[in-house]
Amino acid sequence: MAASPVLADSSYYIQMMREGRDPLKALALAAATRDLVTCGVVRCEVGRGIRDPNVLHRFQRVWEVMIYVPIDDSLWEAVEMTVWKLDRTGVILPLTDIVIGCCARRTGAVVLTFDKHFYDIPGVRAVSQLDI
Repeated sequence: MAASPVLADSSYYIQMMREGRDPLKALALAAATRDLVTCGVVRCEVGRGIRDPNVLHRFQRVWEVMIYVPIDDSLWEAVEMTVWKLDRTGVILPLTDIVIGCCARRTGAVVLTFDKHFYDIPGVRAVSQLDI
């Protein structure tokens, strides 16, 4: 059985860079055994914090070869229902995290993250490290 695809959340990229580690190198190791997934929310959250245009371009080149999850009407409907159900149970999460989680759900991807919110989204598998 093939390993699940991986969608690295913004917190993964940001924390790795803050620690002086290259998240793209770590993801390249994962790409040897599984597909990598991204979405517009992750790209925008990470990209906005990158100051050097050359570094941004490097990240963009990597994201361009990942499976891209479009945020279409049916995904927005899944987000809407997820938000509604979570809110009714008293679990209030950032909308961006729920959008990313729904993108992962759509592709069957595991979310690689340091953000505990993803563990509360139904149907989303989240990990802080991968067994490569």
